[in-house]
Amino acid sequence: MHRAAVERTNDVFAAQLAPVGRETVQDRVYSELRRALIGGLFEPSQVLTIRGLADALVTSTMPVREALGRLITEKALEALPNRSVRVPPITLERIDDLLRARILIEGEAISLAATRMGPRGIAIVEALLREWDEVRALKHKKDIDREVTLNQSFHFEIYRACGSAVLIPMIESLWLQSGPCIRVAIYAFSEAGEVDTAHYHRSIVAALAAQDAQAAREALVADISRPFAFLRDKLQSKARME
Repeated sequence: MHRAAVERTNDVFAAQLAPVGRETVQDRVYSELRRALIGGLFEPSQVLTIRGLADALVTSTMPVREALGRLITEKALEALPNRSVRVPPITLERIDDLLRARILIEGEAISLAATRMGPRGIAIVEALLREWDEVRALKHKKDIDREVTLNQSFHFEIYRACGSAVLIPMIESLWLQSGPCIRVAIYAFSEAGEVDTAHYHRSIVAALAAQDAQAAREALVADISRPFAFLRDKLQSKARME
C-alpha cells in the first residue's frame, strides 16, 4: 500500500475511534463507583459531588461526570438541581419494588444454579462461610465492611453457576440499586446482636448440596427478605411517631 493510502486509512480510523486512554479512565471510574454502590459504601440519601468524587478517585471531573450520568440512567443515583447527585432515599415503595424484583430474578437464578453447582462450587461457598465465621468471631464494627464483601461474593458465586448470561446483568443492576439499603440493615443487625446472615447462607448451601431447587429458592427468599423487612418496619415506626 502506498504511503498516501496508508495515511488516508489512518485518518479514517482516527475519525472513528475515541482515544483509548480517556475511555479507560471513564470505565475505571464507572466501575469503581458501581462497585462502591453494590457494596453499600454510600448510604441512602447521601449527597455526592462531582468535585468530591474526583478528588477521592484522583482523577478529573469529566470521567466522574460521565460515570454519574450512566448511574443516574441505571436508577442507582438521582440528579439534584445543584449539579450534585444523591443516593436514592429509602421509601416503602422503593424497598417493596426492589425486594419483589430480587425475589423474581435471583430466585430463578438460584433455582437454575441448584442443578448446576458441582462439588467445586459448593466448596467455594463453604469456604466463604468459614471466612464469615472468622470475621464474626472478631466482633469489631469495622469488620462489617468485610461482611458486606463476603455477602456479595457468596451470592454471585452461586448466581454465576446458573448458566444464564441474561440474568447476571439484571441481578447486578438490582444489587446496584439495593446495596445502600442492605448496608443499613447489616449495621443494625450487627448492633442488635441478631442471628447473622451466615445462618441463612448455611440453609442455602445445604439446599444446593442436595440439588433441591425449591428449597434453595425458599432459603434465598428468607435471606434477602430479612433486611427489607427490617427497613420496612423502621420506616413504618418512624411514620407512626411523626
